[in-house]
Amino acid sequence: MINLAVERHRESEFLRFKDDAEWSSLTFGEVARRVRELALGLHALGIVAADHIAIWSENRPEWNIADLATLAVGAVDVPIYATQAHSQVEYILSDSAARALFVSSTFLETALDIKDRLSKLEFVISFDASDETVIPIAELIDKGRSVYRDQPDLYDGLWRTATPDDLATILYTSGSTGEPKGVMLTHKNLTANVLNSANWLNIDAHRELALTYLPFTHIFERAVWYLYAHLGITIAYAESIDTVAVNLAEVHPTVMTSVPRMFEKIYTKIVERGLSAGFPKRQIFLWSLAIGRRWAERKDICARIGLLLSLAHKVADILVFKKWREALGGRIRLLISGGAPLAPEIAYQFLAAGMPIFQGYGLTETSPSVSCNTEARNRIGTVGPVIDGVSVRIASDGEILVKGDTVMKGYYRAADNEAAFTDDGWFRTGDIGHIDADGFLVITDRKKDLLKTSGGKYIAPQRLESLIKSSRFVSQVVVVGNARKFASALIVPNRELLRGYARIKGIEYRDESELLSNPRIVDLIQRQVDKYTTELARFEKVKKVALLERELTTESGELTPTLKPRRRVIEKQYASVIDQLYEEESSRVAAV
Repeated sequence: MINLAVERHRESEFLRFKDDAEWSSLTFGEVARRVRELALGLHALGIVAADHIAIWSENRPEWNIADLATLAVGAVDVPIYATQAHSQVEYILSDSAARALFVSSTFLETALDIKDRLSKLEFVISFDASDETVIPIAELIDKGRSVYRDQPDLYDGLWRTATPDDLATILYTSGSTGEPKGVMLTHKNLTANVLNSANWLNIDAHRELALTYLPFTHIFERAVWYLYAHLGITIAYAESIDTVAVNLAEVHPTVMTSVPRMFEKIYTKIVERGLSAGFPKRQIFLWSLAIGRRWAERKDICARIGLLLSLAHKVADILVFKKWREALGGRIRLLISGGAPLAPEIAYQFLAAGMPIFQGYGLTETSPSVSCNTEARNRIGTVGPVIDGVSVRIASDGEILVKGDTVMKGYYRAADNEAAFTDDGWFRTGDIGHIDADGFLVITDRKKDLLKTSGGKYIAPQRLESLIKSSRFVSQVVVVGNARKFASALIVPNRELLRGYARIKGIEYRDESELLSNPRIVDLIQRQVDKYTTELARFEKVKKVALLERELTTESGELTPTLKPRRRVIEKQYASVIDQLYEEESSRVAAV
């Protein structure tokens, strides 16, 4: 698949990246040459088919070149998150029995320390460093170049030996509960996902420029990279997650994939600026948001918009939404969101701004795409229709079951592989959902995350969290309440907006803690929660909130590398706060 893309687009720009603060690029042909030379270098090193090779690095072109070179010699790669705890890195390297490790300079010292304790880890290949303890990647490429001169047919002989059912990669899940499990994906799994998605999304390679920042370790962005390659799309690498805003303005992409957290941050920053403007700009901003929401709601369901609303939206676009587009580079036409639920409010406002976010759904075990909204069929609040080539069935208990060529081979060295499938071969996703009357898949929650109140009622926390995050005053939220009388929420508020609210309302405070414990601030957050959850049944309502001073982070272990909450960790970390919520029946808040 990759080599066919190279034949079609050999002279076209493929990868664009920062090199010494300047943008550089590689064509499809240049990338293919580096992959070939590195693959032959690995072969000369003694790497053979079915060997396991790990990759531990930030996003960079070398990551993808190492990935393709590994697959080209028939080996199996094992990606490791840049944010992974070092103890888990050692576990993954040990569990996968990796023979070699590609590593960036950021993690080299730790990698060498781990290598001393793992007898099966023979080679450390550095993307940057050059000393006697490692093998520089440039050295392997030089060796491969020499091998190619002597044996020009060897490379084709190596990559053509791979069969569809050969193992291509072992992806260790981010481990929201317990040790991560290795998901085994084959060449057929990865290729089928690309072909299914290419047919489904109908992206025009001639007009697209993609910006990538999500970790390639996660199957979502890695599969998207393969898709871009297959279609001949130029891929620009953001320098880091912290520079995405700057890189958007530099690159002017037309398409970008993301997780909801990034869209939430972009939206929050825009709202902060709009509300901090003086009269009458602040009123114009709020009016534009209201008009945009009304327009987008009707647009989403293909309802008649009407002349007055249409004209009002055009005015709002000139005054406000045009500036949003400019802030994201000015050319965005397609945003794809995955990994977690997207708050409807954000989806509506981005649609109003002319930058629709198409939410999709998938799992590592399904390579990953199961469903996705498209330009032709988009419904906010859903994860889209099931894509071609994938079959979905809803079990009697609401669990989503999946079949197709994209479904994994199984879990690596796991005894519970049979439990992952039904007796007739459907993969159990662990997600609860349904397909609506128009064929859109709706995700309710993770089966294991469902909360059961002491009254026996089931509550889907992800659904509540998605609704609550529609409030511009809420930055992060985790709903709790298993085996309790009612649901409560741990909320990290948008402190900048709270401080602005306090100034407007004349609320005095000495420090952050005093602000968050102020009854008027607590009442504001509770009213926001009530406002955005009016559609819920009474037993689903969040009765109490606790305001947290510190943001939940991956570094603290409270979020997975894909920014999903580790509920058990969070509930343990804030056990006393949660207990206080349920002990103080007369109070609606606990400030931390």
